[in-house]
Amino acid sequence: MHWEERLLAVFDDLEQQAEGLALGTRDAELAELGRSEYAAVDLASRLHGAVGSRVRLGVRGVGALDGRLARVGSDWMLLETDPHEWLVRIAALDQVRGLGERAVDPRHRAPTARLGLGSALRGVAEERDPVLVHLLDGGTVRGTPRRVGADFVELADPDGGVVVVALGAVAGARRG
Repeated sequence: MHWEERLLAVFDDLEQQAEGLALGTRDAELAELGRSEYAAVDLASRLHGAVGSRVRLGVRGVGALDGRLARVGSDWMLLETDPHEWLVRIAALDQVRGLGERAVDPRHRAPTARLGLGSALRGVAEERDPVLVHLLDGGTVRGTPRRVGADFVELADPDGGVVVVALGAVAGARRG
């Protein structure tokens, strides 16, 4: 089962309802954005506007990733690449290619868009699949997510030990 299905299947219905209600309002508000208002648009808003698009990411500690932007949370995104799915921290991005002009106002995002990286990793932990965590410094940690705290993930490493990784040090993660 893909992470996207496992992580957000419960919220898909709510998200579709919220998107339907907000579409008209969202587009009207974006049309009215002037230059001074555009200064308040953040990268997450642009990423939310590009869900479903093919993008190329420059990710610190990982390098270039090409794929389809499947989901965006408050501080993470799910990128479908061939052959992996990646959870990528927005703060780890150096650059993004392939974004359209559209941005989604935070007030009009679906409830699932407020979920942080910790929530996404909790869903991954339920799968009990090994992951390869890429750190901002270029290092990697392999293990099976056991528990996720407020600002860390606990991984059972292949040698039987436990590694605690600060979420602030994570660039991205994929199955592996």
